[in-house]
Amino acid sequence: MTQGAGMTVVSRSLISDEASVSENVFPLGLTPAIVTLRNGAQLRVVSGGAPVMSLKFDEAASRLSLLDGPGDPKRALPALSAATEAALGWSPAAAQFVLDLGNRPQLIAHLLKHGLMEARGSEFVVEPGLVMQRPDNWLADADRPPLPLHYVMTDGKRHPRRPVKPEGVVYARFIPWLSQTISFRALDREADLPLFHRWMNDPRVAAFWDEDGDLDKHRAYIARLQADPHMLPLIGCFDDVPFSYFEIYWAKENRIAPFYDAGDYDRGWHVVVGEDAYRGRQFISAWLPSLMHYMFLDDCRTQRIVGEPAAAHVQQLRNLERSGFATIKNFDFPHKRATLVMLLRERFFGDRLWLPAATEAAVRA
Repeated sequence: MTQGAGMTVVSRSLISDEASVSENVFPLGLTPAIVTLRNGAQLRVVSGGAPVMSLKFDEAASRLSLLDGPGDPKRALPALSAATEAALGWSPAAAQFVLDLGNRPQLIAHLLKHGLMEARGSEFVVEPGLVMQRPDNWLADADRPPLPLHYVMTDGKRHPRRPVKPEGVVYARFIPWLSQTISFRALDREADLPLFHRWMNDPRVAAFWDEDGDLDKHRAYIARLQADPHMLPLIGCFDDVPFSYFEIYWAKENRIAPFYDAGDYDRGWHVVVGEDAYRGRQFISAWLPSLMHYMFLDDCRTQRIVGEPAAAHVQQLRNLERSGFATIKNFDFPHKRATLVMLLRERFFGDRLWLPAATEAAVRA
């Protein structure tokens, strides 16, 4: 069980053996552990083993009907949010869901206010692209408001002041097609140093990163990033097992900024998949959209995510194209020939790019 910043990532070991994880159980990525259980057309949302809500799930009609739940809308909202994520996971090709709440005017008003659904004539509709932009199910610090806009200067670059860096787990999401939970946590300089050191000295990684070296070099490298407000180093895990290292950056004050018209809240990223067991398309289909999802949720003003992979890294460019990134141009960094790629927020949520490519194509068909 991975812990940090008061959060715990749910792994499969915490789920009862009475049901198959992939078919009948859909856990929320973060604790307190809220789990949606499915038995035919009936959904039950439980928290800490206690029943919270029951619904009827008419998958063929794309309809969720509330049967029983808490009278307090503030308690009902997280349970309904968990149930809608589970319904989307079990029925990814559904264009939308109709949410039947019966005669519950206070709950209806609360859900409309918080964006879980929208009114369409006499019905209330759950749109996948809207649900996935609500941070509650995935962000450890979902209640944190965006930092007010205040411009500062760094090395002659004018940019918004950046928020204090998080600690511990920042994001978690259950991946139904893997039956695993992916999570991202802030890198711990000392605890994660041996892992970082081993990954950076992997010849396959060193060929692209050129950061192989001894422990002192890597300790200093991490320290520089942690002291830099525009950089956030993360460790990615599948079911608590570390598999990758990520660097997330604000583009406006990054080295990429001179090569395109960087927006105030554009973000970019670098990745090292350090464990061979987690290479391949099935894992890319989980960690890549989840990382993009985290960056879009972390600040709702982020409209674009950019990358600058080596122009010679053909496989990575193919993976990015399949994941919705557009190729903008090639350009020259001092250390490499790079390709500028870009993902729009509107495309990510509009085309449901949090899903594997095959499912996404079925949705559009």
